[in-house]
Amino acid sequence: MSSPNDRTGEVTPLSVWPGTAYPLGATYDGGGTNFSVFSEVATRVELCLIGEDGSETRVDLDEVDGYVWHAYLPSVVPGQRYGFRVHGPYEPELGLRCDPGKLLLDPYGKAFDGEFVNDPSLYTYGLDSLGHTMTGVVINPFFDWGNDRPPNRPYHETVIYEAHVKGMTMTHPDIPDELRGTYAGLAHPAIIGHLKALGVTAIELMPVHQFFHDHVLTDQGLRNYWGYNSIGYLAPHNEYASRRTGDAAVAEFKAMVRAMHAEGIEVILDVVYNHTGEGNHLGPILSLRGIDNAAYYRLDDDNPEHYKDFTGTGNSLNVRHPHTLQLIMDSLRYWILDMHVDGFRFDLAATLARELHDVDRLSAFFDLVHQDPVVSQVKLIAEPWDVGEGGYQVGNFPSLWTEWNGKYRDTVRDYWRGEPATLGEFASRLTGSSDLYEPTGRRPGASINFVTAHDGFTLRDLVSYNEKHNEANGEDNRDGESHNRSWNCGVEGPTDDPEVEALRARQQRNLLATLILSQGTPMLAHGDEMGRTQLGNNNVYCQDSPLAWMDWSLAQKNADLIEFTRSVIALRTEHPIFRRRRFLAPGPADGEGHRREIAWFTPAGAEMTTDDWHSGFGKSLAVLLDGDGIPEPGPRGERISDDSFLLCFNAHDEALDFVLPEPEFGAEWALALDCSTPTGAAEAVHAAASVLPVPSRCLLVLRRTA
Repeated sequence: MSSPNDRTGEVTPLSVWPGTAYPLGATYDGGGTNFSVFSEVATRVELCLIGEDGSETRVDLDEVDGYVWHAYLPSVVPGQRYGFRVHGPYEPELGLRCDPGKLLLDPYGKAFDGEFVNDPSLYTYGLDSLGHTMTGVVINPFFDWGNDRPPNRPYHETVIYEAHVKGMTMTHPDIPDELRGTYAGLAHPAIIGHLKALGVTAIELMPVHQFFHDHVLTDQGLRNYWGYNSIGYLAPHNEYASRRTGDAAVAEFKAMVRAMHAEGIEVILDVVYNHTGEGNHLGPILSLRGIDNAAYYRLDDDNPEHYKDFTGTGNSLNVRHPHTLQLIMDSLRYWILDMHVDGFRFDLAATLARELHDVDRLSAFFDLVHQDPVVSQVKLIAEPWDVGEGGYQVGNFPSLWTEWNGKYRDTVRDYWRGEPATLGEFASRLTGSSDLYEPTGRRPGASINFVTAHDGFTLRDLVSYNEKHNEANGEDNRDGESHNRSWNCGVEGPTDDPEVEALRARQQRNLLATLILSQGTPMLAHGDEMGRTQLGNNNVYCQDSPLAWMDWSLAQKNADLIEFTRSVIALRTEHPIFRRRRFLAPGPADGEGHRREIAWFTPAGAEMTTDDWHSGFGKSLAVLLDGDGIPEPGPRGERISDDSFLLCFNAHDEALDFVLPEPEFGAEWALALDCSTPTGAAEAVHAAASVLPVPSRCLLVLRRTA
């Protein structure tokens, strides 16, 4: 084995040492690089070093320990491009897909270079894929973190902002052109300043693991914009780096995290460990499929040429196999320890719990997470469903986990669009969904409350469209969710009708205020605070264009909505009654000095009865949150007290007169938030038992002042 001498052009021997089986991947230690890859099915593995001119030097990995093939090359330094060729059986009908013609990506690669080119060599046995696929890059792991510290905010003090690296930054006028769409753009003071001004404490990034643009989209001139098509679980997506060469993405990502942490903002990653971009049995051989197909993927029991698909994407990772579990856990620890991220949102997390066919909340994956001293200490958020049988698992995840609360989303949407439903369901979602989370020892923060997310309508579109309009996606409007629980306020899409526009604006404020002031952990979707629209497209996964990007010109046009959002988040931040650590206790005072914590009233001022709760047509109610001596300790063990608040909800299409509670609940109430005004500003004061007019489709928040 030999390699060219950079200075003389002469061929010099390439030194190869045995190296070690762990850590897996390519690990530079300051003197050379250890390479290690798992394959139980391989008969031979070659490490391929790729030169600047595209030439290839192959090194046999002769050392094998426990099916891990490894070597140490003292001459290899950061910047070296590489891949693997795996020799072994190619019998697709038996689930075996080794093909030494394929240059394979390292499953533990920490940076990737180049791009995938839609070429037959990626799909056809025996054809050489070198030059048509990405390559791994040996990274320099050393980075000056300075005095970086994770913010470590508890859930009840967290406000999450879901965002897309590119979509968030592409049109911002203050971000230099060369930084738009990048990690550096996300770290720009203009973006961080916006988040800080809103009161956001955590940014949840849509997938930044290296992902694959499948040819079905690229052939139509589209791209996998969302990124739920991972091909590298330890590598930041290289298209989001301002410099696309070598390992630049790694340092740029770390610098972004450091900048966020400096302003007290946590970074949460949306991760896709349920499937990969290699797709179904007709997909390309890029990495795991060619390394050990049966170990890494769930194969069909009756026809191993095909894959079990619980995700709707063509394949599902085999989390029953120890090396697949190791890959996931090693990836999680790497992003925490080396990249300093603060938590994860697990896409289609129910798939990770499937040991055989059923979703098992005590599966091996969750056991591993629970006992891991690193992973168990960060934020763990589940998207608690997949597309398989029995896949909807809201409320069923283990005690360490929080969950995207789909029942919250559906209930709040239905309430404000006037859909007949029980007020009891609405009240439960408003107060932290104790029915879902308390039985497993979890607290209100386990409910990640959201009304909109990347998947579905934006908030503006939720109140502007009854039907999805996904024609631009090239699937004849068949893709995307058809049951959106949306209401267009009387006109489908854009309108000049001032009454419709006013109603839409009020509905956006109602939904935002309900979300932010509910018990639990609120999550905003990027751009909702400024009325972002996707023109009725509820599935922009393939739209890498202004249709899906944030339009920052709306920040000026809809400045009032931004100010409203800031005001409501500030109200939540300033008053612990809206972000309790524990569930509110129902019932009257106990006679031992503990006041009632919550009381519910009809618009007539009477406390709600059983019949009122089970009314199928109720659209209005009031809730009193008593802040006097909240029976839970503060951070230093002190008893917390707060103002008391009365929230009046009216989802009727007509104004209603609410009678305020009797003096025993408070002698005087001042308006703290009025969703009928553009910024929520209000100044009126009302006496106990007086009549309070509540506009149609409006939420009013009052603070007790006497």
